[in-house]
Amino acid sequence: MRVVVLADTHLRASSRRRLPPRVLAELAHAEVVLHAGDIVDDSLLQELATFAPTHAVLGNNDHDLVGALPERLELSLAGVAVGMVHDSGPRRGREARLRRAFPSADLVVYGHSHIPWDAPGLDGQRLLNPGSPTQRRSQPHPTIAVVDLADGRIRHSEIVVV
Repeated sequence: MRVVVLADTHLRASSRRRLPPRVLAELAHAEVVLHAGDIVDDSLLQELATFAPTHAVLGNNDHDLVGALPERLELSLAGVAVGMVHDSGPRRGREARLRRAFPSADLVVYGHSHIPWDAPGLDGQRLLNPGSPTQRRSQPHPTIAVVDLADGRIRHSEIVVV
């Protein structure tokens, strides 16, 4: 299962900014889309859903989506337990905090910082922040993540520069 992971897009329907072409190309091959918050308005969720089933959590800038999206989400994709939240808190103690928040998750997806991160957490848990494809902030490049899942395993994950 090919999963395209986004976060911190901050796109409004009224904005002239759009998802970069490389993101659209990755979405064209997605079987599932995950968005870790700061979507800003429903128009992007509708667009993402035209590519693949889309799961999203509420970000701190998603005021228009309060009540429509959960703050946390747990789901199973290709037998892999996935947890998702927007803000994982400070860097210090993140691994332990996410292990406590999602004790059965194999993969925890988060956003908020705009800093891409793909690394092991505690006890075999994988932590993934895709960065942002539209607001790189202090990062050298805008990014997303692509994860391949099969048979209850994370086969491959990578941060993709867009």
